Amino acid sequence: MNRPWLYAERIIHHFHGNWTIPGLVSHLRDEFDKLVELESIAIRKDIPIYEPLQGAQIGEFLVLAPSRERYVSLIPDLDKAPQTYTETALDWLVEVAKKAVALVRETWSGETLSDNPVPTSASNESSVVQAALIDGKLIVLTGDTGPDGLSEAADYLARLGSFQPYFFQIPHHGSRRNVTPTALNRWLGTPLADPGQARGVAYCSAAAEDEEHPRKKVVNAFIRRGYPVHTTNGVAKCQRNNMPSRLGWGSSVAESFSWEVEE
Repeated sequence: MNRPWLYAERIIHHFHGNWTIPGLVSHLRDEFDKLVELESIAIRKDIPIYEPLQGAQIGEFLVLAPSRERYVSLIPDLDKAPQTYTETALDWLVEVAKKAVALVRETWSGETLSDNPVPTSASNESSVVQAALIDGKLIVLTGDTGPDGLSEAADYLARLGSFQPYFFQIPHHGSRRNVTPTALNRWLGTPLADPGQARGVAYCSAAAEDEEHPRKKVVNAFIRRGYPVHTTNGVAKCQRNNMPSRLGWGSSVAESFSWEVEE
C-alpha cells in the first residue's frame, strides 16, 4: 500500500506556510486512518509493507503506474490532503459536468467521447494500474485511473515490448472522464471497420442499481475497438480460458452498441 505521509517533507511546500512537517504527517495519518490501521497490524505481525509503484511485482502482476515521482506529485491534490480553498474553479466545473447530461446520436464511425474531458481527481489518478501475462494473454487492471495514468502505464509497458490486451478492466465504473479516444487507441487499437471483429474482452465493475454507469459512449468506444463489454451491476462474473465452465454459472451477455449516448 502507498502511505502518503511518508512524503510529507517532499510536498509541504504545496501548502500554507503554517504547516510543519510533523503537523502534515499527523494530518495525513488522521485522514488516512484505515491505512494507518493496516500499517499497525502489519508492523505488529512483522509483515513487510511494499509500495505498489511502477516496476513493483505483485504475484504475477507488474505495476505499470503510478511511478513514484508521479504519485508524489498527486499527493497534494488527494481528496484527504489539506486544501488552501474549500472549493476551486475545477471542483465547480466537475460538479457542473456531472449534472449536465443530455443525449446525442452516435454511429459506428462517429465517436463523441472527448479527448479533453474534465480532469479526473488526483485520488483516481493515483490508482494502481497493473498487468500480467497469464497463459499467453495480457490481463490489464486499471482501478479508477484516468487518462494520465493510462498514458503513463502504456509508456512503461511499451518500453518492455509491444502489447495487445486480451482482458481489459474499464476504469472507474465506465466514467466518460477516465478514458479518451487517444488513450484507448493506444491500448486497444484504432476503431475497427467491421463490427463483428474482436480483439479481446472488457469488463466493467458497476453497482447493482447504478443506472449511469458504465456510460454508453464508453461502452461504444470499447466495442468499436473490438472489446465487447461485460458489466457486473451487482452480479459476480468470471472470465475463463482453456477451462471448463463452473457448475451453476451461466453465460454473460455483452452490452449492445448504443445509438444514443450521454453528452
